[in-house]
Amino acid sequence: MTPALASALMPLMRLFDAETAHGLALKALGLGLAGGSAPDRHAALATTVMGMRFANPIGLAAGFDKAATAVVPLLKLGFGFVEAGTVAPQPQPGNPRPRMFRLEEDAAVINRMGFNTQGLAPYLANVKALPRPLPGIFGANIGVNKEGGDPVRDYPALYAQLAPFADYVTINISSPNTPGLRDLQGEEALARILDAMPARTVPFLVKLAPDLADEALPGILDVCIARGVAGIIISNTTIARPATLRSAQAKEAGGLSGQPLFERSTEVLRAAYRHAAGRLIFIGVGGIATPEQAYAKIRAGASLVQLYTGFAYGGPALVPTLLDGLARLLARDGLTSIEQAVGADS
Repeated sequence: MTPALASALMPLMRLFDAETAHGLALKALGLGLAGGSAPDRHAALATTVMGMRFANPIGLAAGFDKAATAVVPLLKLGFGFVEAGTVAPQPQPGNPRPRMFRLEEDAAVINRMGFNTQGLAPYLANVKALPRPLPGIFGANIGVNKEGGDPVRDYPALYAQLAPFADYVTINISSPNTPGLRDLQGEEALARILDAMPARTVPFLVKLAPDLADEALPGILDVCIARGVAGIIISNTTIARPATLRSAQAKEAGGLSGQPLFERSTEVLRAAYRHAAGRLIFIGVGGIATPEQAYAKIRAGASLVQLYTGFAYGGPALVPTLLDGLARLLARDGLTSIEQAVGADS
């Protein structure tokens, strides 16, 4: 099956509730049923970030493949990198279902999954079993359990366990669905976690929320810079509910992702880049569904970008569409490398 055919079949998934459809899609991907696309189809899109060579800057965000069961098939769709997780030390079921909702009129999703995870042991087994070398870059996304979690203990321990098998590791301190988690974005709480981290053997990133107060961002970035964080992912889902939302599901509790998140997440990204360009790298995520939106994130300061909701709606064919579109936009602007576009509008 080709990515285009797999995407053409996506409307059939609307026959199922959002979480069931997601599970079926993940199983199909794990079986390689979505086909593949070359990640290096445009030489101008290759980039070196955090000392690693990416065939292209388009990645899959954490949350899609929570247990790292489909990393290789996902990379073969043409992604330059895939981030799997969030994984916590112990298994936990997450919040009761239903907990994922399509807002089709808004090209958005609301989820309140609540870090549902099988725990570290099966995730680590899946990661160890990945064939090497991988056809792209692999990132591990880590979190803490709702009950009994200790951030200062658990984030360093998870990093130590996963760093030997990942190209980079991200700490998720910004999901809105675990009580108290976003409080870890405060300067003091974040500093305590980062001070406890072991020696860095692979790059270490922090994922932030789009709902941070504008005045809080510089201090958080400074804490990360002072403690050797390699990069920041901007952003996680939002708890805001824009007045423009039209879907009947818009009042559901949880984190909102997709098109309504694009402007705010890009605004935060631009502000972060202006403050810390050259000292941190940035991965832009939130509302990307077109080449123009991916390019806007890059020009705002992102060295790499990630998809989630756009991929859930657009399917595998979205990846080559984005790559071809990015190459076209670079050529239009007279640029020969995607790296030349990073921060161009900031």
